[in-house]
Amino acid sequence: MPSDFTVTLLGTSSPSPSIDRFGSSTLVEAGDLWLLFDCGRGAIQRLLQLGPDYPRVDRVFLTHLHSDHVVGIPDLWLTAWIMGRKSAFKVWGPEGTTDMMAHLEQAFQADIHIRRDLDELLPQSGIDIVAEDIAEGFEFALGDVRVVVFDVDHRPVTPAFGYRIEYDGKVAVLSGDTRPCENLVKYAQGADLLVHEIIAPKAFYKRATQMTEHHRQAVVNHHTTPRQAGEIFSRINPKLAVYSHVIGSPIPGYEEEILEGTAETYAGAVEIGYDLTRVDVGEDVKIVSLR
Repeated sequence: MPSDFTVTLLGTSSPSPSIDRFGSSTLVEAGDLWLLFDCGRGAIQRLLQLGPDYPRVDRVFLTHLHSDHVVGIPDLWLTAWIMGRKSAFKVWGPEGTTDMMAHLEQAFQADIHIRRDLDELLPQSGIDIVAEDIAEGFEFALGDVRVVVFDVDHRPVTPAFGYRIEYDGKVAVLSGDTRPCENLVKYAQGADLLVHEIIAPKAFYKRATQMTEHHRQAVVNHHTTPRQAGEIFSRINPKLAVYSHVIGSPIPGYEEEILEGTAETYAGAVEIGYDLTRVDVGEDVKIVSLR
């Protein structure tokens, strides 16, 4: 019987546009709460594929402010309001989040005025924004759900966060974007599910032909290779590790590069995630829908 603690990878891509992998976004359903972690390109379309309840997203947590993790925010914020949301849009993220959200209100002021005051007469309450800059150690707790924020190493992007989500005695950890990071190992101890970013360097280099060598190397340097990821997994020993934010797709051979590289340093259960991969975090941690 499925548990009421599930993690769905809505978008599993990097900044490179893809018709198969949308921008970084992960939905965590814990009891009655819908928590969204990052809101990249196409997040609302993926939410709609899960059903018509997307306006009910309760909170948005951001790992960092790279564009591929946030460009879906205006779409979700405005469209959910148009489709019936009556409560404020709540966003937590690193320093700069409150400024970003305030400027969104400015950017869409004309549309908001028309829809709220002149045409549909939509409620102000549904377009209100509650935003907060948070830091490591911040905890969100509601009922049996606890979300803990921790720093990861995505320098020069700082701060950048991972998240530990606890519910009903189970733990899911989202790495965010990071190179190998001791703090992630610390906060991910006891994880049932670990969702971790990944770069397949050979595949990435084949795809990134329009980038300079400096640009390509900079990307590789602040992400995690398969072999490095396996070393991290071996120190955490999650019941299941799932890759997201997959850099190197869709170059042929990227999946083999990732899985074979991981197997050099880790023998546990590992899956490559795809958009709409859904994981049930219950007594058994298992993928219930691969894509």
